[in-house]
Amino acid sequence: MDLNINTYQYGEHPEVKKPDPEFYNLLGDEGIRKLVSRHYDLLRLSPIKDLFPVEDAAFELAKQHSADFMIQICGGPDYYNQHRGRPIMAERHAPFTISPKGRIVWLTCYKQALLELNIPGEAVFSFWNYINVFSNWVVNAPADHFKIDRKL
Repeated sequence: MDLNINTYQYGEHPEVKKPDPEFYNLLGDEGIRKLVSRHYDLLRLSPIKDLFPVEDAAFELAKQHSADFMIQICGGPDYYNQHRGRPIMAERHAPFTISPKGRIVWLTCYKQALLELNIPGEAVFSFWNYINVFSNWVVNAPADHFKIDRKL
């Protein structure tokens, strides 16, 4: 299965289409939580690992927040809204320097995690198409560097 990463100009905000609810139907809460956990474990080994909490408890909480968001966006319960409020992702990611290169690393880790799933390709493509476009919305730096302002 070939999951291509789209390229966008810095500041471009293409239209985002939510994943087909079939993705959620196939994986459910537990499957999406496992997918997100695998993704985060890969990120922890990546060049953008400094964007994520170092402490295990905080890292696990970040996984939970991300899984809550993905479950909700895929058509599951609104866990994210219940625990965090509206998913204003560009604002929530503003304290972090997220470059186009960082986006590619993030997507590459998701690609690996998705390719490990044993579900129909159409469902995987639906989720991939969502994160491929959505991820450009949180890019907030034109430079290709990885830096975090931990003071915020």
